[in-house]
Amino acid sequence: MNVLNNSALDFRVQRTTTSSLIGLSLLGICVLILISAPFWADRSSLRLVVEFAYYLALAQMWNLLAGYAGMVSVGQQAFVGLGGYLLFMLSTRFGVPPLFAVLLSGVVVAVLAVPTALIVFRLRGAYFAIGTWVVAEVFRLGLAQMSSLGGGSGQSLPATIVRQIGTDRDEREMLIYFTALAIAIAAVAVVFFLLRSRQGLALASIRDSEPASGSLGVDTFRTKLMVYVLAAGSTGVVGALIFLQKLRISPDAAFNLQDWTAVVIFIVIIGGIGTLEGPLIGTAIYFVLRGCLAQYGAVYMIILGLVAVVMMLKAPQGVWGLINERFGWQIFPMQRRLSASHSG
Repeated sequence: MNVLNNSALDFRVQRTTTSSLIGLSLLGICVLILISAPFWADRSSLRLVVEFAYYLALAQMWNLLAGYAGMVSVGQQAFVGLGGYLLFMLSTRFGVPPLFAVLLSGVVVAVLAVPTALIVFRLRGAYFAIGTWVVAEVFRLGLAQMSSLGGGSGQSLPATIVRQIGTDRDEREMLIYFTALAIAIAAVAVVFFLLRSRQGLALASIRDSEPASGSLGVDTFRTKLMVYVLAAGSTGVVGALIFLQKLRISPDAAFNLQDWTAVVIFIVIIGGIGTLEGPLIGTAIYFVLRGCLAQYGAVYMIILGLVAVVMMLKAPQGVWGLINERFGWQIFPMQRRLSASHSG
């Protein structure tokens, strides 16, 4: 036995690092600033934060699917649209309070995702991606035929329901603001704690090699189904929030591929797929680019596409991947590190 200065070495698993402690502290400060924003920021800034929050939540859910479970979906607009329509149905037909209907919509969407998963899970690779898009189109076309929900032209939320959110416009916008902020924080927290659990290890093994993980005893179907249903339900909550803010819904707006899936994929690819920090960085980059380029019309989307292509070719790990590779920084500590200390 090797002895060093008559002391033994104690080993322990450590996850937190100096960079993660600093990063989480800075994020905490940012959250506190955002919580106070309704008391000093103007209305347009608050709406921008709401939009940032729901895009961040959507990006975290898509990243959980594609980046950690290896399920590349191009049909997440299905759950956004279902969440939005369920909000309208629950609040107008069943008298459910709008803010509670936002959460209940997510629960119903999660239930509806189970039979959907049984269909698309029969597909692999590109066929899975196309299958998710086809499912979204089926939902869009089906709801467009329902005249009771406004058909193809959609419907607006009745004034009586709008007044249930708040007595005046300022109160409504403040409640929607805090709801959006809570949903974004919850989305990040759910993914974070999931990935630190045993299921997170199972997801990592499935992403690396599904056949190998199955041979090691991982229940791949059950794990993927859990993630798919969780992502669907969370996306449904976000969809309900989006159309609660807009106060109007239509099939084309609710099941819009560009707004609710293409942009989200861009955010995750730019930020860094398979990292918790990636969607946060990617969402910030997207809003900066949109603010600078939106005035150029169609050219704006072309530039976004070029940026995504260049990033995939030159730095497929994304912006956060480059930062982590260069400096070893992390905000959300996920990796386990073995540290040693002397005792005795």
